[in-house]
Amino acid sequence: MVNPTVDLLIQFGLMAFIGAAVAFALITMSHMMSPTSKNPNKAISYECGVLPCAEARVPYNVHFYLVAVLFVLFDLEAVFLYPWAVAYRTLGVVGLVEMFIFIGILLVGYFYAWKKGVLDWE
Repeated sequence: MVNPTVDLLIQFGLMAFIGAAVAFALITMSHMMSPTSKNPNKAISYECGVLPCAEARVPYNVHFYLVAVLFVLFDLEAVFLYPWAVAYRTLGVVGLVEMFIFIGILLVGYFYAWKKGVLDWE
């Protein structure tokens, strides 16, 4: 009688071998049947019917990233105001004070970004 652990290992090995063989066969068949072209135009990127005329990697000003991060930050922080507004009556004065502290921290960050000139478009 075969040990159940050895039997499971044999089954696992057989399944792994079959899976690897099927994967190898499918990749080999797709490579052999795929159309090939020696035309150099096949390597050029093509988008919306316009051929590229310059390098695609153009450096962007870091200002765009800063504004995007600030937008996401303040947009997500605004989402936290909705649950507070729904539960305002049950939170009482403690919830009101906590929300003023929260909004105060947001305003400090906003004024800091404004003072640094992140929001100025030049």
